[in-house]
Amino acid sequence: MLPLLSGALVVGLLSLACNGTNGSRSHRTSAPVTTETVTFRMDTINTGLNQPWGMVWLPDGRMLVTEREGAILLLERGAGTGRRLEGSPETYVGSQGGLMDIQLHPRYTETGWIYVTYAMPDGEGAGTALMRFKLQGNRIADQELLYRTAPPSTSGIHFGSRLVFDREGYLYFSAGDHGTREDAQDLANGLGKIHRLHDDGRIPADNPFVNHPGANGSIWSYGHGNIQGMAYDAVNDILYATEHGARGGDELNIIEKGKNYGWPVITYGLDDDGTVISESPEQEGMEQPIHYWTPAIAPCGLLLYTGSKYAGWEGNLFAGALAQRHVARIVVVNRRYRHEEKLLLDIGRIRQLAQGPDGLIYVLTEDPGMLLRLVPSA
Repeated sequence: MLPLLSGALVVGLLSLACNGTNGSRSHRTSAPVTTETVTFRMDTINTGLNQPWGMVWLPDGRMLVTEREGAILLLERGAGTGRRLEGSPETYVGSQGGLMDIQLHPRYTETGWIYVTYAMPDGEGAGTALMRFKLQGNRIADQELLYRTAPPSTSGIHFGSRLVFDREGYLYFSAGDHGTREDAQDLANGLGKIHRLHDDGRIPADNPFVNHPGANGSIWSYGHGNIQGMAYDAVNDILYATEHGARGGDELNIIEKGKNYGWPVITYGLDDDGTVISESPEQEGMEQPIHYWTPAIAPCGLLLYTGSKYAGWEGNLFAGALAQRHVARIVVVNRRYRHEEKLLLDIGRIRQLAQGPDGLIYVLTEDPGMLLRLVPSA
């Protein structure tokens, strides 16, 4: 049976200048870093985070950060310690499970809804769950469970869990294959899929498999292994996703309605033991990635930068690399991969990237757990 731990959300109400979580406060600035088009310094804002996973800003400038291991802290501006929020969902924390991504409702000032994904205990196993809640004083209030994957798994791996909203207000989230690869091709379950929902969890009538007998109506795309990075281009209405392969074959995909992305029938990677997973990386009726990485970089977190603070970076994608411990700056032109540059080499396992309200790029590292900010030189 999978071990259980009360799940949690780290809510860091931080200034953008210098606060820390878990009582840790640090503000250090690196020497200038010169890249192909930009020179920047790296500010270390917060240290002591415990496996941070997701982050988002409230309209008033406060910040929400999730920690996979389950601590719940509320930090006010200038405070070095936090208080525990009450009412977090019960979460499986172990192996790759835990509390994961977080996003605000697109009309947060009107609705107050905050969305999180987490590994939810389910009998002898666990599955990927999506819930929403509101902040009420020191409590997580008005919780609503919107979705959970089935069947549950005892593997403890491949939960997926990234969240994005599109320009029409639809919610997309990824669910990994939980280590049972064949389920990614089975439309009757929610594993190895990207799901699309209304903001209240209802299934949209125009989802591709709503009228498909026996299919899970929330499915938007399928044939995925473990997607831990998603970014939405609102100008061009493009959903990007980065996906873990096995031993190589990590992918960058453009996600389209009803498409099959092939896992595990086609892949550019080998199994973890070096054996062949698929005889061919191509098959009719299955989508090709716009780019793949071999050897694996283990992509996690994906940002489409839309600001103007860094010369030449507008419209670029930024992907964290857990295995190779860097950030990949990716240039895509007309839906085609064109160029890649490695940034922030050897700073740790990159878990998430986000664009702050100040137009700067923020990075969460896993080991050690830190919040970093990239500040361009004048």
